[in-house]
Amino acid sequence: MTETTTLPPASDVPRHGLGDSIRHWWDGLSRPAQWGFGVPIVFLLALLPLYPPPLLDTPSYNFGLVMAQVAMYALVAIGLNVVVGQAGLLDLGYVGFYAVGAYTVGLLTSPSSPWNQVDDGWLDLRWAWLACLPIAVAVTAVSGLILGSPTLRLRGDYLAIVTLGFGEIVRLLADNLTDVTNGSLGLTEVAYPRVGESESRPDGVFSGGNIGDADSANILDRASYGTYWYWFGLALVIIVLLMVGNMERSRVGRAWVAIREDEDAAEIMGVPTFKFKLWAFVMGAAVGGVSGAMYAGQVQFINPSGFNIVNSVLFLCAVVIGGQGNKLGVVVGAFLIAYLPARLQSVNLVSDESTGYVWLAICVAVFLALLVAWRLWADRWGAWPRRGVVTGLVVTAVLALLLLGSVLLFRMGGAQSLGDLKYLYFGIALVVVMILRPQGLFPARQKLLAYGRHVYLAVRKPDTQESIGAGR
Repeated sequence: MTETTTLPPASDVPRHGLGDSIRHWWDGLSRPAQWGFGVPIVFLLALLPLYPPPLLDTPSYNFGLVMAQVAMYALVAIGLNVVVGQAGLLDLGYVGFYAVGAYTVGLLTSPSSPWNQVDDGWLDLRWAWLACLPIAVAVTAVSGLILGSPTLRLRGDYLAIVTLGFGEIVRLLADNLTDVTNGSLGLTEVAYPRVGESESRPDGVFSGGNIGDADSANILDRASYGTYWYWFGLALVIIVLLMVGNMERSRVGRAWVAIREDEDAAEIMGVPTFKFKLWAFVMGAAVGGVSGAMYAGQVQFINPSGFNIVNSVLFLCAVVIGGQGNKLGVVVGAFLIAYLPARLQSVNLVSDESTGYVWLAICVAVFLALLVAWRLWADRWGAWPRRGVVTGLVVTAVLALLLLGSVLLFRMGGAQSLGDLKYLYFGIALVVVMILRPQGLFPARQKLLAYGRHVYLAVRKPDTQESIGAGR
């Protein structure tokens, strides 16, 4: 009797998109080959602030400073991804660690601080910031240990509320301890790296006085202080990515994945969940402290208003939109969160009042047409047409309200900049991502964490051995 083989229907065959194809190609490369492709990409990213493409340039801001902010947000997103994406711990107060790192540097190096160690203390102005960087990492790691020890026995919403309270406590302490932190007036003249001092740059390349020479052919002379901060941040991002990647492939990373998927099952199987959750919390806090120290050195001024809960939500947006658990995905999310508001700051919704009325009428007409179509034919549509119509209704409604506001602002001599609406479109992006792609733009893929490369290469090798048995 002949057996017949039934092929699965086409809808059941797994489909791989462009991202999966690139991922499979990348995983198939050896480690030296990956470095061979990665190093030129990093070099091109380093040149980006020096020769910004016209479409990416930010007319309202210095592009080097914007990219430096991207690097800081990327560090924050990587640290928060360790806590949220890899260990599965919902942290809403991560900005507290960011603030602890910044205030550690500020309290030790600012003339406004009673703990200033630069003038008559043990710190020299030339290397004060570099010396305070590991101190900031240690202090934030200890703060993560102090916060996590009593609170990580909580889960879910309860842990989120506790961490939210921690972020607010840090901000309120910075605002009310006026004898130490100078309150809302903040700490000024925070130290920064005194590197590359010369006659043209007496305060070094990281000083705000280094505006760069756009006409110079020398890359180092062409770079402004924002570009130097971006290069420094890019180097830190690469170092942290390598460290986190090694942690992922270790026993610690496998424990984090087990805790994220099912904490009860992981504990039953013998995983010391509390220890590894505390490990994730401390490591994430330390990375946040690095970013906070970098922020304090670049801006040279810190006050409590820069560490509010809104910034903590933006950090979480970078992780959620980029893809929880994916290191490079959260870096892309950080780029979107930091770059888009600066890029859209010079873009007005409409150029004049009459154009605003025209677009407002078009939006209202499209909204009404979609609403009528929904009323008449919604029961005949599939899932995706329904989602498309709902998305169109939301987008046209929001756009109509924004246009109405812009038209009213024109009457007062102003104009609505898209950069001022970052909280609006990031909120809408979060809602859309949660509905259509809850895993994020670049989701993490489950794979073997122990000896994964060796197993993958062994499976990919074609079987050249002679078959045996009935098929011989």
